[in-house]
Amino acid sequence: MEKKQQKGKNNIVSFIPDGEYYFNKAIKALEKDQMDRAYKYMKRAAELSPDDAHVLMHYGLLELSAQNFEKAYELIHTAYCIEPDEPEHIYYLAEVSGYLGLMNDAKKYAEKYLELDPDGYYALEAKEIIDFAYFEQNELEDLEEDSYDQFIQQEKARRLMENSQFNEAIEVLEELVDQYPELWAAYNNLSLAYFYVGDLEQSKAVLHHVLRENVGNLHALCNLTIIAYYEKDESNLKQLVDILKKVHPFDFDNRYKLGATLALIGEYDLAYKWLHSMSKRMAPSDSGFYFWLSQAAYFSNHVKEAEKAWEMLIRIDPSKKGMEPWKHIKNKEITEIPTLDQNREYIIKKINSDYPAHRMFGFFLLSKSAFKQEIISHPKLIDLSKYNGLEKLCLAYALNHQFNLKNKMERNFTRLIGVAEELYNKTEALTFELQYLYQMWFVLSEKAFLNGYEFKNVKALAAAVEYMYFSTVQSNRVTKKQFAEKHEITVSTLTKYVDQLLKFLPFDEE
Repeated sequence: MEKKQQKGKNNIVSFIPDGEYYFNKAIKALEKDQMDRAYKYMKRAAELSPDDAHVLMHYGLLELSAQNFEKAYELIHTAYCIEPDEPEHIYYLAEVSGYLGLMNDAKKYAEKYLELDPDGYYALEAKEIIDFAYFEQNELEDLEEDSYDQFIQQEKARRLMENSQFNEAIEVLEELVDQYPELWAAYNNLSLAYFYVGDLEQSKAVLHHVLRENVGNLHALCNLTIIAYYEKDESNLKQLVDILKKVHPFDFDNRYKLGATLALIGEYDLAYKWLHSMSKRMAPSDSGFYFWLSQAAYFSNHVKEAEKAWEMLIRIDPSKKGMEPWKHIKNKEITEIPTLDQNREYIIKKINSDYPAHRMFGFFLLSKSAFKQEIISHPKLIDLSKYNGLEKLCLAYALNHQFNLKNKMERNFTRLIGVAEELYNKTEALTFELQYLYQMWFVLSEKAFLNGYEFKNVKALAAAVEYMYFSTVQSNRVTKKQFAEKHEITVSTLTKYVDQLLKFLPFDEE
């Protein structure tokens, strides 16, 4: 039995695709002119293969075509550093340098391309870049050397942080602040990098240094607020929030940071004020802005504005479709006693439980929660190394992974989680009183799954587990008929599935 279960566990995680898989899907999407899909797949490929120059190069070209020149430069420059003698990397580095106004670099890389491949595919374009650079040098000034170096290093650090390479980002940012001791943006990014590796004391030390040397730095105040929120430091949090409530930023970058911070900590009314003030005049083009605007709008009772902001987010990032923060909230009014799926502390407690079945339940609740984005973004709340294969499937479900129903193991899992969905859809609210029903299901289903059970009748299984649970806690007031009718099955079918589930009760084996 142990070998059988171990084999099942080893097979569970095999569904996770690699960078090459997503790269090939991106290329196919490009061939069909499906740019949104291509971007999504190429981004994922780069995340999974951060040292693959070919992938980074193509990702950079997509960013270039979207006119995201800074990000394109960073990606293409990274590809060039990995493979410095690849002519295509050199040519496109010349091109993106030109878009950024780095004309000396554009000329330098174009000349290098022609040295390596004088009759190459991009030879004519390289010559045009050189001619244009000569002309522009009389009209435009390049970035100063220091500004150029700061830009490159900060983009490199940002890219590393996007790929969760926080220790590497710390090295880059430490060197940057040593070289430029008044580059406050680098300090703030450094504090975030320390935060994500769990070194909260060092993160706070960096931020306090910024505030001593650059009094009132809003990004530092916001980052300290976020740390206090996650640490549940209520006294310090209140002091920081009181300060933020008095801040009236003029520039949009500070309004964005302030609004997003307030939305994250639940100060929705003020968050909506600042984020909405940006949308009136110059809304940013990144999806993060619309996420925080929609969340702040919804929870400050501006429902139409929330829906409008989410529509804008979907246009930018179609992969977020169906992930509205309010989607699974059955009662649209926020109550003082939230249901379990909207109880942030309860969800965190479950996903950090010592019991796998409890963690599975926690991930199911996470899939329904308005706090999902906040929880999955926290550096210490979710640790993949602690989860078994079935738990990882539950987490993948919470993150809206699309499962392959042709795969037997994934098909069985979708039916397993479908039973939880059936229970959820047949109840008015997921209250504390019902938590043990769900926990009973995840205990039974964990054992059943590892034994190859196929969960063929979702409605019958939901009816069976409900009957088993309530017949235990309310033995004199329940009948098979009432649960059979509730889930639209026959009593004989319910009985059949009760008998099947009884085999997976967690009795101690002799």
